[in-house]
Amino acid sequence: MPEYEICYLDDHGTLTYQFSANCGDDQRAKILAHAMKPANARAMEVWRGAVLVYCRPGEAVVTERPARHSSWTGSP
Repeated sequence: MPEYEICYLDDHGTLTYQFSANCGDDQRAKILAHAMKPANARAMEVWRGAVLVYCRPGEAVVTERPARHSSWTGSP
């Protein structure tokens, strides 16, 4: 099963919460991201490795994964 990083951002685009999950496919990862969305999150991103598979709101044009996600160690 692929591993996904699910990231939640605030109004300013700052990472506020992130977790990893193994999901059967991209669609299941998207559903999980919505189901787990904290009330204060204003945007979300779902990553499979270095590939952005989903984001809300809108579809962002991202060529590589931001460093803010790979080094984040915060808690909810």
